[in-house]
Amino acid sequence: MAETTSTTRPDWVDDTLFPFESRFVEIDGHTVHYVDEGSGPTLLFLHGNPTWSFLWRDAISALRGEFRCVAVDYPGFGLSTPKRGYRFLPEEHAQVVAGFVDALGLHQVTLVGQDWGGLIGLAVAQGRPGVFERLVLANTWAWPVNGVLHFEAFARALGNPVSRLLVRQLNLLVNAFIPTGHRRRKPTEAEMTHYRRALDTPARRQASAMLPGAVLASRDFFAEIEARLPDVAQLPTLIVWGDADIAFRPQERQRLEATFTNHTTVIVEGAGTYVESDAPEEFVTAIRDWVKA
Repeated sequence: MAETTSTTRPDWVDDTLFPFESRFVEIDGHTVHYVDEGSGPTLLFLHGNPTWSFLWRDAISALRGEFRCVAVDYPGFGLSTPKRGYRFLPEEHAQVVAGFVDALGLHQVTLVGQDWGGLIGLAVAQGRPGVFERLVLANTWAWPVNGVLHFEAFARALGNPVSRLLVRQLNLLVNAFIPTGHRRRKPTEAEMTHYRRALDTPARRQASAMLPGAVLASRDFFAEIEARLPDVAQLPTLIVWGDADIAFRPQERQRLEATFTNHTTVIVEGAGTYVESDAPEEFVTAIRDWVKA
């Protein structure tokens, strides 16, 4: 495990908005950025698209007094740098996260996964039996969605070559997803800058451009996760759900509840896709109350 120094953190990252030490580790040729704050039971935070570990800043600030809070950026997202030839597919991200878990020697982990992070995290947990003890799933899914009109329309609208070009040229996903994924509050201009600067060139935006099409194209990967859900379905699970999300519907939450029978559900009324950023106090309280219970 070869680690670089925190001096590689770019100047545009505001230390008051993101008051954590940036750490870097080499995983299979990728330079992977992460934060590792606090001590206690380990929470592993995994983001979705087009976000990065910055998404979790409020949760980490609030929880690092009681937990070890580890948040990682997938290659091409946030402050992580992919190796040449990386395709930015969710199955590849899962392999990198698995390597990250191994490199840091994480154990007795609680997965905290949102959007793609829930799916990717479940794949890692299935491949690392005994490492993960609990699950926190926020507005996510864990199965193929081919043939479901809601997801088919999304993937075809944003996963075609023209849309991918627009994402690369105009940072379309950051400019559209971050505001619409917050329904309880409006992201500040400083927050938007941190999402835009993390994907500040057409080459950097390839990471976010690839995932919408993968909603359909990575069917085999999703099917494997679905087939192995019994391996993790018994784990204590907290489902935190923003109910004003336009991406993930009550149907997805209900299917997660049916799958993870040892679950507690907290509905955050009026919150959007990024519930942990849209309503951070309620998100943190849900985790605290659940762990104590």
